[in-house]
Amino acid sequence: MDKITPIGLLLAAVAVVGGSILKGAGAGALLSGAAFMIVFVGAFAAICIHTPPATLKHAGGILKWIFKPPATSAEALIAELVEWSNLARKQGLLALEPAVETQSDAFVQKGLQLLVDGSEPDVLRSTLEVEIDAREHADTAAAKVYESAGIYLPTMGILGAVMGLMAVMQNLADPSKLGAGIAAAFVATIYGIGAANLFFLPAAAKLKSVIADRTRLREIAVEGLVGIARGDNPRNIEARLRGFTH
Repeated sequence: MDKITPIGLLLAAVAVVGGSILKGAGAGALLSGAAFMIVFVGAFAAICIHTPPATLKHAGGILKWIFKPPATSAEALIAELVEWSNLARKQGLLALEPAVETQSDAFVQKGLQLLVDGSEPDVLRSTLEVEIDAREHADTAAAKVYESAGIYLPTMGILGAVMGLMAVMQNLADPSKLGAGIAAAFVATIYGIGAANLFFLPAAAKLKSVIADRTRLREIAVEGLVGIARGDNPRNIEARLRGFTH
């Protein structure tokens, strides 16, 4: 569980709401149903137009990674690969078959199965690298959905502000409504810029970091499994894999 992200979100809320109170506007000044509709529904509409359904669904699935990233312990994986290397060196590749059944990571399980089935090192590497590229592409495309939201939201905020000012201009004959009307118009700008810079853009960056860590872990797995397939010395495999952790 990532404890920093919830703290960051709490501080973001405190910054906006606390700032509004300290400036004398009050927390209630930040509430506007019309601004919410224009900014968030408008931005979501734009995302729906340019994002394939499968990518949009995947984006919803990986959002939890900003709070609880998938386990990516390089040290644990390296230790496991070295253990498998020693076992294969002493008893042969078929001795790794029980590990296939107990492996929880689907990618590593697939690599182990290819190894046990006697795949050549080049075939093993090329097969797994194709899967790495495909998974990284899909995950990155999903992360870019939040990046796109961070781009659309400020623009929608400006649109909301302009629409609010248009409503104000229609009430120029009544000065008592001008102050409140102008304040409400700029709430949309706050929604757009605040949501983009305090959540969506940071979330996209966090997701890309998690994806990079997952890719690196899979590259370690590939290098280790190929080394086992080639019959490399376990110590040499470990030394090579340690290079990924620097």
